[in-house]
Amino acid sequence: MSRIDGMMYLLAQTEDAERGMSWFDTIRSGGPVGFIIIVLSIGAMALVVLHLLQIRRSALLPPDHLDQVEEMLARDDVNGALEYCLDPDHDSYFTRIMSAGLTRFQRSAFGAFEIKNAIEEAGEDQTARLYRSTDALGLIGSIAPLLGLLGTVLGMVGAFESISKSAGSNYEELASSISMALVTTLMGLVLAIPTIALFTFFRNRIDAIASEASVEIERLVLYLESAGPARPAPVTPTRLAPPAPRPRPQPGPEGGKA
Repeated sequence: MSRIDGMMYLLAQTEDAERGMSWFDTIRSGGPVGFIIIVLSIGAMALVVLHLLQIRRSALLPPDHLDQVEEMLARDDVNGALEYCLDPDHDSYFTRIMSAGLTRFQRSAFGAFEIKNAIEEAGEDQTARLYRSTDALGLIGSIAPLLGLLGTVLGMVGAFESISKSAGSNYEELASSISMALVTTLMGLVLAIPTIALFTFFRNRIDAIASEASVEIERLVLYLESAGPARPAPVTPTRLAPPAPRPRPQPGPEGGKA
């Protein structure tokens, strides 16, 4: 009867805990691993807000930047377009790519043929930077379930230790260890599921904006191709001094040649 009484006491304690335990108490029962997951949750939330502000079409591909650069290229003002893109006040994903292409166009004798390669290289580099900015969010989503599993293992270890020390009579400590195991698993999954979903969302948004930027930049490059390849500055030919006149032979005393 002692075991049955013990199980009834454990169930009664569990019901009382469920009625009186708040969310804060539930999180606190997760132990040190639970607090680590909470810190990661705050970091993940900050990264999500940052990416929502940065990974937008209006921030990466501003319409006013597009209009200004197109207007300058339409009137063959390549220097003005390059200065506009290099201006720190106009810094964006679009202007960084265009500045690389326009710089190559200005410095190379075959700029109209090399500008596409320069734009592709700059576009890949800028897109890779955007991808790397979301890696921290993906990392948090990957390690959150592992931290939950770690808390589960620690909780089960504590549960078996309480059983071995008290011979199964210390039900409160046993329930606390099992609660820690389950709470950390729950917290890890609650953090990992939305984090991985948002990580995938931001990656897809980057792909969509990069594709749209590629279409817009190719349209602008047509203005440069229609203007013809850039030519180097004309070289002034060096004038050589005329050759000195050859001396004429003087006639001899008898009218013959010397």
